[in-house]
Amino acid sequence: MQKMRILFCSSEVVPFSKTGGLADVSGSLPKEIAKTQFVTVITPLYEKHLRSIYNLKSLGNRSFLMKNERITVNYYFFIKENVKYVFVNHEVFLRDSFYGYLDDNKRFFIFNYAIMEYLLETTEKYDLIHLNDWQTALIPYLQKNNYQASPISKIKTLLSIHNLQYQGSFNIDTFLYTNNPFSYDYIHFDTFNFLKTGILLSDAINTVSETYRDEIQTQYFGHTLDGLLKNRQSDLYGILNGIDNDLYNPESDANIAFNYNKNRFVSGKRANKSLFLKTANLDDITSIPLVSFISRLTTQKGIDLMMATLEEAISQSNANFAIIGSGEQRYESFFQELADRYPQRVFCHIGFSNRLAQQLYAASDIFMMPSLFEPCGLSQMIAMRYGTLPVVRETGGLKDTVIPYNKHTNEGDGFSFKNYNAHEFKDTLLMAINLYNNNQHVFRILQNQAMRKDFSLTNMGNKYLTLYQKIINS
Repeated sequence: MQKMRILFCSSEVVPFSKTGGLADVSGSLPKEIAKTQFVTVITPLYEKHLRSIYNLKSLGNRSFLMKNERITVNYYFFIKENVKYVFVNHEVFLRDSFYGYLDDNKRFFIFNYAIMEYLLETTEKYDLIHLNDWQTALIPYLQKNNYQASPISKIKTLLSIHNLQYQGSFNIDTFLYTNNPFSYDYIHFDTFNFLKTGILLSDAINTVSETYRDEIQTQYFGHTLDGLLKNRQSDLYGILNGIDNDLYNPESDANIAFNYNKNRFVSGKRANKSLFLKTANLDDITSIPLVSFISRLTTQKGIDLMMATLEEAISQSNANFAIIGSGEQRYESFFQELADRYPQRVFCHIGFSNRLAQQLYAASDIFMMPSLFEPCGLSQMIAMRYGTLPVVRETGGLKDTVIPYNKHTNEGDGFSFKNYNAHEFKDTLLMAINLYNNNQHVFRILQNQAMRKDFSLTNMGNKYLTLYQKIINS
């Protein structure tokens, strides 16, 4: 069978740029697909020094008109692990952060035009353009309206929604960047909405878990786009994200002091816990549970439930707690103040360190992830890979990945609760802590079952390959 040619478009890609899970998937999925197909990844160049680090070679430049302004972008590329990485270089991307600017509408219009111009310039003939989130969702519109006379207008499109909450919604005057008469293809509640356009016009859409696919068609999770998604439900798919089993492997992880595997993990986790407790200046008692939370500190992650209950959980249990993350000031202050009140029991690191995070995954016994909503979630998969049992709310990818403990059969690989309720969260967390304290034998059975779960990139990649082929053949 002839190889497919895929152009993978993303505003962030590990290891070049990252704010969240989109970057992880954009870094790992193309490498998996490239084992059997031709893949090019195109992304903005946010930092000039990447040109020297990766010895980027020039691909020339392209110019285009946008709202009566002539825009010129330069392209650079390099090839690694069979993936061709193309970087779009323009001054609007060279800033301290990737997003959050008043001209983000202009910045990502430029990126979308640059993708189309790359398709015009390259000699490679692509079968499918894989779009990711709002930052690339204008491509189907541009195909239909600005490049309709070119063969690139016929290339099939797949839009992956990693988080429906972020839609690229801007002032209605943004439409002037289209260089076309006004259209309702991009208007949503009197704003210009990037993501709405992609949902309306892409050949197919997918989300990053099967449950999230169903949830976003409801008013509660749909963020006002549920009606449009319902209309497209026959073209809407759910594919669970995967994790890199080589990167997240307690047997070979260079970030942790004591390596272990699914067959022999008890002593390894205990040794890592002891070291972490000493480093974090917590009570060095390995026989009591260590509960962790590693996350962006946003409302989505269920931190309001923790604010209502964690102090009770501390007073009602013997567990130690460790938190790593950054985000909203009120959440940072809450965790820091909790650590100040209980210095022997609570560790807090505001910021993010991959090395420290890996050490905590390996050291902890229980992982908190009581999300308000969770399109997929990677943290619970990583925790399970390291034998750390997640406490999750039954939503999105958390529901699809964590089998709750059944006390009658000892089935399961974590703990879960249904409603976004502080008492349900606290009761489930205390149940996990009590099981650790009172029945180590069963707790280890659950750990072993968690470590044997298959969240591999191969599994995810095969499902995307099947969907790619279906879209191309349609």
